[in-house]
Parts: sequence; C-alpha cells; structure tokens
Amino acid sequence: MNRKLVLLLSILYVAFMAILFFLYRAEGESYKSTVAIGGMVCGAVPLILALFTKLKFNLPIVISYLLFLVGSQYCGSILGWYGLGWWDTFVHFLSGAILAFAGIALYERLVHRDAEVEISPWIIFLFTLSFAALGGVIWEIYEFSCDQFFNMTLQGGGNDDTMIDLISDTGGGLIIALLAGVRTKIRLRKSHHQPQLS
Repeated sequence: MNRKLVLLLSILYVAFMAILFFLYRAEGESYKSTVAIGGMVCGAVPLILALFTKLKFNLPIVISYLLFLVGSQYCGSILGWYGLGWWDTFVHFLSGAILAFAGIALYERLVHRDAEVEISPWIIFLFTLSFAALGGVIWEIYEFSCDQFFNMTLQGGGNDDTMIDLISDTGGGLIIALLAGVRTKIRLRKSHHQPQLS
C-alpha cells in the first residue's frame, strides 16, 4: 500500500510541475519553467526508487519530502515566498529535520537488529546529524549549479545566503539527532536492565 501511495504522490507532483513547465514556457517565463524542470527531477526521485529498488518506504518521510519540494520550489521560487525573508530559513530548518528523520529510517534498515542493543547513542547522533548536514550541502550544490549553468538566482544572498541555509539545515538536523541519541540511550538502558532468561 505504501509503495502505491508513493508512486501516486510522486506522479502527481511530477505531473503538476510538468503542467507548470508548459504553462510558463508558453508565457516566456524562463526562470519559472526552469524551476519546474527541477521540480520534475526532484519529484521523480521517490518514483524512481520505488520502481527500480526494493526499498520499503516510510510514507511520512516521502510525504514530508514532497511537502518540502512544494514549499521550496513552488511556494518559494515560483510564487516568490523567498522574498518574505524568513521563508528560506524556515524551509531549510524543516528540511534539516526531514533529512534527519530520513537518516534514522535509513539507519534502521541498514543496521542489523541485534546490533542495536550495543550501539553507542553517539553513533546514532553523529550519523543522523551528518546525514542532515550532507543533504543541506547537496542542496546548496544544486542551487549553485542552477545559478551557474541556467543564470538563476537561487543563491540570491551569495555566501551569506549559503551559510544561513547550511546553519538552518544543521540546526533542524541537530534537534532530531539529539532526540534520536537520547531515545537510543533510554532504549539501551531499558534493555540492559531487563532480566535475562536462563
């Protein structure tokens, strides 16, 4: 069921961005049509993963990812909400938190269940925070590349904009990483205090 919902939601977002692309292309809006292309590419990521991999999807994460795309690409770039000043920072803070949750989900799928009873909470904390920060870096590379190759202005504030975005990404990821580390510490403490059956 989750897989079908992921496919449906991704197709809807890609189709929405495709419609916007043709509309803005017809109106000569090169900037907005280029953002729509980026929307199609980013929206297709869950679709491609669902079709060509055997990954089991955490539906809330996929929905959060698509909502982030709506907030950043459609609301932020196309509707111009980034002009509000605080919207960009808010979206990056949320994206850091979403990426941290994605890191936790990835960790839970990659690490063997038996390893969880001995793994350090610091490993969980560092992995989650690093995953969120890496996602922020990749996004800034995307913005930089769009500005360089397509004459866009995604990094409108230059270096200041990039650093504020990265700090916001890291801040959102830091909160979730702290919670994940504390949760792991509590779970380890409980497992060590459980009576062992002979």
